[in-house]
Amino acid sequence: MTVSVGRVGIWTPYFAWNAPDAREAVEELDELGFGALWLGSSAPELRLPAELLAATGRMVVATGIVNVWSTDAAELAARFQRVAAAHPGRFLLGLGAGHASTAGAFGKTYTQPLRYLAAFLDGLDAAPEPVPAASRVLAALRPKALALAEHRSAGAHPYLVTPEYTRFARETLGEGPLLAPEQKVILETDPAEARALARRNLGYYLTLPNYVRNLQMMGFTDDDLVGNGSDRLIDALVAWGTVEQIAGRVAEHHAAGADHVAVQVISDDTDVRSRTGRPARKQWRALAAALL
Repeated sequence: MTVSVGRVGIWTPYFAWNAPDAREAVEELDELGFGALWLGSSAPELRLPAELLAATGRMVVATGIVNVWSTDAAELAARFQRVAAAHPGRFLLGLGAGHASTAGAFGKTYTQPLRYLAAFLDGLDAAPEPVPAASRVLAALRPKALALAEHRSAGAHPYLVTPEYTRFARETLGEGPLLAPEQKVILETDPAEARALARRNLGYYLTLPNYVRNLQMMGFTDDDLVGNGSDRLIDALVAWGTVEQIAGRVAEHHAAGADHVAVQVISDDTDVRSRTGRPARKQWRALAAALL
């Protein structure tokens, strides 16, 4: 069954849903009309997406992503089928090879990650309960990964990118596959405060070679990438300002070829390094009025 994510969704880290108001928050998000909820660093047991789908009645829940080094393909396929059968057309399985540090955390050696990801897709296809290609997307950044997403899944879910990258990805993928980039946003009009908050979030990602190489491919220099990032890098990766300014950045992605934009709100409540945070309900309400 084809999964329709709509034009705009919300991306959150998985740990945001440990908050006491998690059920009320996801119910409200569903009512606001966003097309999909993306769950960053999703556990392969798929308990959280199942719980959030059970609490809602309309929107899609997508994993963004399940790390393929963390699980067995046949076991994941069986779990996927249980969740998808309970919520037809509302569950999208996002997959990716992650980073060397995450593979190591699962006791695996991070070698030939793209080949490993392709073999994992073979396992999903060969499982007793296969995962249809139309029900999965890949975390893809570079051309070979985008080609794999084009031929072996519904499309690509690139993370930490700009509208210019989205244009490149659409040209690489062609017109058919789903292109659903993530976009970080901060509802703050003071440049110093917005950039300081953005740097607290981005510093972690600038330690990961996969993202650094992709940013270099996008034209950013060593001076942009040192420390927690230059103003040029921050302003390119994080849309900050008024609701209207943020809506303008989302529109740039759509104009560049995105089918769907997964908006991640960065706020004082969220800390990537300490894995703490809560649903950004106030910001979601404000964004819904401009984006939907």
